[in-house]
Amino acid sequence: MNEIEAQGSGHDIVNVDVNEHLSASARRRIRESVPASTRRAYAGDWSRFALWCIEKQRFHLPATAATLAEYVSHLADEGKASSTIERAMAAITVAHASADLPPPNTRPAHAVLRRHRAELAEAGRGVRKAKAVTITALRAMVDTLDISTIAGVRDRALIVVGFALGARRSELAALNIADLTFTGDGLQVTIRRSKTDKESVGRTTALPYTSRPATCPVRTVQAWLDALAARGEASGPVFRRIDRHGNLGRAPHGRGETSGRLTGQAVAIIVRRTAQRAGLDAASAFSGHSLRRGFATETHRQGKSPLRIARHGGWKDGSATLAGYIEDADQCEDNALTDVGL
Repeated sequence: MNEIEAQGSGHDIVNVDVNEHLSASARRRIRESVPASTRRAYAGDWSRFALWCIEKQRFHLPATAATLAEYVSHLADEGKASSTIERAMAAITVAHASADLPPPNTRPAHAVLRRHRAELAEAGRGVRKAKAVTITALRAMVDTLDISTIAGVRDRALIVVGFALGARRSELAALNIADLTFTGDGLQVTIRRSKTDKESVGRTTALPYTSRPATCPVRTVQAWLDALAARGEASGPVFRRIDRHGNLGRAPHGRGETSGRLTGQAVAIIVRRTAQRAGLDAASAFSGHSLRRGFATETHRQGKSPLRIARHGGWKDGSATLAGYIEDADQCEDNALTDVGL
């Protein structure tokens, strides 16, 4: 075994296995390779699992396959969505890996989860899909915002640029002012990292000026940046928290960065709240993802190619998710039965 001897003045010799040593910087990068929002979600999932194990007098670390399957069944009994249960299973697996322990066999847990999905479908409670923000809905949402307030200016820019980018809520929350470049043609937006960009290659998306000032991504973002500049903010996060008094910054007891950056959850809340204020049908079904879904739906309806849509919004070429959005949009407008002579 390759060992090194470290001897400090006045200290005993300590043998360290150099092959097993991780520096503080390496540990930090490993930890931060997972997005902060995911780390927070995993921490909550793991805490709930550990408490459940204590209540049931089961070991949580290491957990057995039977314990994991029982926990999945417990979450199913509580009516949790399948996506929530999948994330809990991922958190438990990650916790074991972090402790250098083999994760429990997930086969029994996955069998429980499959049956739970079937039960939800049989009960008419299938996978919930975010409702797409159409152009009509987008205009209605923007019209309901009071842009004489700083919150209204922020929310308008957030909703419009979120739709125009086809962005994920995490991508919107992560934007920095340095990621925005204004040109004679419009706005260049750099997405430094995204869910499907594991290597952080990044992408740059061009947003042109559009005909309606209220829904023009270039003008609405510029108005928001002007509002920030008027308050001495010329760098840092684009979209920030605003308290009820119109002050920028972190909420006193809120989660998130000290810079006041909005979280992905906050983006979803703003979208849903604005949809409700606009009186849109099924407003509760709107979420942060509604902007991305709406972008895919509306650009497809205008005849844009799936490849162009995918590359603009950061989907992989041939994305099954994007294909599903397009298929949903086509169900009535381009139905397979249309004009067949029935």
